[in-house]
Amino acid sequence: MRVIFMGTPDFAVGTLQALLQSEHEVVAVVTQPDKPKGRGKAMQFTPVKEVAAEAGIPVLQPKKVREEAVVEELRSYHPDVIVVVAFGQLIPKSILEMPKYGCVNVHASLLPKYRGAAPIQWAVIDGEEKSGVTTMQMDEGLDTGDMLLTEEVTLDPEETGGSLFDKLSQVGAQLLLKTLDALENAAVTPQKQPAESTTAYAAMLNKKMGEIDWSQSAVQIERLVRGLNPWPSAYTHLAGKTVKIWKAAVRPSREQKKEPGSVILEDKKHFGIQTGDGVLEILELQLEGKKRMTADAFLRGYQLENGTKLG
Repeated sequence: MRVIFMGTPDFAVGTLQALLQSEHEVVAVVTQPDKPKGRGKAMQFTPVKEVAAEAGIPVLQPKKVREEAVVEELRSYHPDVIVVVAFGQLIPKSILEMPKYGCVNVHASLLPKYRGAAPIQWAVIDGEEKSGVTTMQMDEGLDTGDMLLTEEVTLDPEETGGSLFDKLSQVGAQLLLKTLDALENAAVTPQKQPAESTTAYAAMLNKKMGEIDWSQSAVQIERLVRGLNPWPSAYTHLAGKTVKIWKAAVRPSREQKKEPGSVILEDKKHFGIQTGDGVLEILELQLEGKKRMTADAFLRGYQLENGTKLG
């Protein structure tokens, strides 16, 4: 097939690479405009653009893909299919109906669960035991198109947003190739989704959502820590400084319950934080201006008192 690939972040890279190594022909890549990054504000290629440029594939970076000139340029490539993976813009009807096999999206959830921008992280935060990837025939809605193929993935008890991201990126790449073969051989029957999602909308992540509410249960907070690792990360405050929590474990309270957010010193190497239900043992953390470290390394260099209030 002649393929136009539309995608932007790291998650889309694996699928593009799989297409480049297959018998399909990637005739053009569409990605978001470059953005300034770092202290020097130098313009940086998107991860997808880096791969496309290295492969010598023409790259389009429109601010709005729905503009008539962009639509006509895409039409000039005569695509059989348009593959969309975390592109970052809504695709208009004029593009959706352009190729023979339509626009196929690789979505990192088992639809109709977790429609939206951050399905991977929310699956961890919500304590799902399984996630996966769905390929979908796109329509004008947001993740509402007919489902094509799915592949399920079991979450590890210590799964983070980052580790699940890596797993689903690989699964999605191979599932997309299977989907294109199935479409070409008329070996797949699209399945309609229900009008409503079976979970809450998987809203885009932001830094503010990482602030820990110690009145929540230890189970909820531990999931938040894993789900927001590596970005935007879960955090709290200690003596006016931000403390990122990178790894934690849940244990029941063994003593009289303290106020949520209170430090419970166990010994010189271990400490926990009282939550609304249970204690969250801190395993790895990062004090503002310092490197990430284990709890025992932190306690060796910081005078933490029993009962100190965080938050």
